[in-house]
Amino acid sequence: MADSEGKIALLVGASGLVGAHVLDALLEASDFTRVYAVSRRALQREHPRLANRIVQFERLEEQLKGLTCHVAFCCLGTTLREAGSEQAQRRVDVGHVLGFARVARAAQAQRFVFLSCAGADPKSRRPELRLKAEAEQALGALGFPSLDIVQPGPLLGMRRAMGPQDFLRLGTALMMSPFQVGAREPARAIAANTVAAAMLGAARSGRRGVYRYTYAGIQSLASSKAAPRYAQPVDPAKARARQK
Repeated sequence: MADSEGKIALLVGASGLVGAHVLDALLEASDFTRVYAVSRRALQREHPRLANRIVQFERLEEQLKGLTCHVAFCCLGTTLREAGSEQAQRRVDVGHVLGFARVARAAQAQRFVFLSCAGADPKSRRPELRLKAEAEQALGALGFPSLDIVQPGPLLGMRRAMGPQDFLRLGTALMMSPFQVGAREPARAIAANTVAAAMLGAARSGRRGVYRYTYAGIQSLASSKAAPRYAQPVDPAKARARQK
């Protein structure tokens, strides 16, 4: 798909903390001339380059058939508390993510940028970390020419509905961050708009293959237009072995 007239982006999760910032960044970016934002409910946002596609996620592939794009951004995700059960969480964090990825693949996307999280591990005791690892593995098997996996630590930013526990977690993350160095650096708290800028930076990086970005790589992508440092190329054989 030629991109001499600008790129087309396909985005899901634009109502979330990071996804909303990704949408803002895409609409401000001169190299993207069209943004398809996929959501369950209307985004209440107007822009001449924005097309908001309202879908039922269970019928995602059917309802988005025929789209074309250059880059797809996936910011889908939920928590066990929000979902109510691990099965319901898996439906979003794995099922809907892969449904969207198949749509992007059919739409000829050459790059898929996925919002995962620090510590994603198939052997983790935490459901969200196991599910993110499962999604990462499945995305790698879909054969995108470029797959960027962004793995931030705790996200700093104001969500729509925040309770006392949420503010407590934010405060704790901020206090702990300066002490998380070396091997613990990937778990440092990071601003949601920085992560969004990094996702856009990944889309512009020109790298081919599968790459993971943690704290240092995210900061590099967000702050520089040059080739990002601290990118972690993924060896497919090692990635498969890690999942076993």
